[in-house]
Amino acid sequence: MTDERAPAPGTTPGRDDEAVLRFVERFAASLADAGWPRMAARVFVALLATDAGALTASELSEELRVSPAAVSGAVRYLIHLDLVSREREPGTRRDLYRVENDAWQGALTRRDAALSKWAAGLQEGVALVGPDTAAGRRLAESAEFFDFLRREIESVMDRWAEHRKKLHATAPASAPGSSSAPEPSGSSGSQEPPSRGHADE
Repeated sequence: MTDERAPAPGTTPGRDDEAVLRFVERFAASLADAGWPRMAARVFVALLATDAGALTASELSEELRVSPAAVSGAVRYLIHLDLVSREREPGTRRDLYRVENDAWQGALTRRDAALSKWAAGLQEGVALVGPDTAAGRRLAESAEFFDFLRREIESVMDRWAEHRKKLHATAPASAPGSSSAPEPSGSSGSQEPPSRGHADE
């Protein structure tokens, strides 16, 4: 039987929406296996796979075939992690949820402050238990690991920025009617990583 559903909002006509939905479910399942809440993973991947990079709650609900309440909980989680932003749809009172092209690298960059905070907290523990104790050495090595990781992330992100410039310089022009996301904003902040403790909304 022919699928009578309208093309997904914010997408280029002619694509196989059912195949894209299956991709969304597969990749969201991979994120859920890594500790993401399943609904948040589905919403995030659905936005990534949308040409416009932005959908309303009702559009996400229709696209994923879930209740608006489930979408609401998922977008709150994603906004908390700075993976998705909320804006007002022009000319309406509806909220629009947007994912930028640099969502992944932005989220990784914003871990810098968290890593510094964890390292400082561990060093406080070293001072309390004594640097020459077994516990002190364990805490000190943990602190050094976070410091090392922070420095390496900075280096990797610098190299990625140069690589991304080359990608954009050689990328073909956007197809008519398609939208392109703005360049990275360079915003910073501290966010905790997703954990397996979250329940699906």
